[in-house]
Amino acid sequence: MKFLDHLEEWLITFLMAGATLIIFAAVVHRYAASNTASIPVIQDWLLTLNFTWAQELTIIMFVWMAKFGAAYGVRTGIHVGVDVLINRLDEKMRAKFIIFGLLAGALFTGVVAGLGAYFVWENGAHHAFLGLMGMPYGDVPEGPTTPDLEWQTWMVYSAIPFGSGLMCFRFLQVLVSFIKTGELPHHDHGHVEGLDEEKPPVDINVYAMGDNLHPADLEHPVDGERHHQKKDDQPK
Repeated sequence: MKFLDHLEEWLITFLMAGATLIIFAAVVHRYAASNTASIPVIQDWLLTLNFTWAQELTIIMFVWMAKFGAAYGVRTGIHVGVDVLINRLDEKMRAKFIIFGLLAGALFTGVVAGLGAYFVWENGAHHAFLGLMGMPYGDVPEGPTTPDLEWQTWMVYSAIPFGSGLMCFRFLQVLVSFIKTGELPHHDHGHVEGLDEEKPPVDINVYAMGDNLHPADLEHPVDGERHHQKKDDQPK
């Protein structure tokens, strides 16, 4: 299970970083190619570089990242939920609603994964499978391709069954964990991974500084004043 968790995180990280780098390179190329007219040699070289595929590829990468990121969100508990009414219920009733919600999420994502798999199969995956196995194609269509990259669209749309299927699995995983422990995954939005948790420094009590620049607490004098007051209050 740890391997699946790490694979999920590595895939999301790779897709996010790769899409960002591709967008950055495409923007720099577009800006440089349009602002180097005074340097014909460089401009001619830049114009030979074809980045028309960049937008399509980044869209595909972000779609895959979103599908697997949704499954990661279920596992770590980072999805936003309105649980004001649920938390007001007693423990038994709250647990029943949570189990119902997790089962509903698993059912929904499972149905989406099944329909997505059927769509991918009919959109060209069946044709690719027959070709891989060396079987006759018959009337099975090859399926369309993407406009710029000319990839088979069934490969792009495979994000739906894979991502939704993983999300369904994560719902069931959280459900089993909740039944066993009674706890749901929780993510602290204020916590930054990798940073040491340090205790914040204690603020200076400005009411006890004993100078004429800050307001003084007359009801609770500072230690020095209290000491002098005790001495003054003693009978002579």
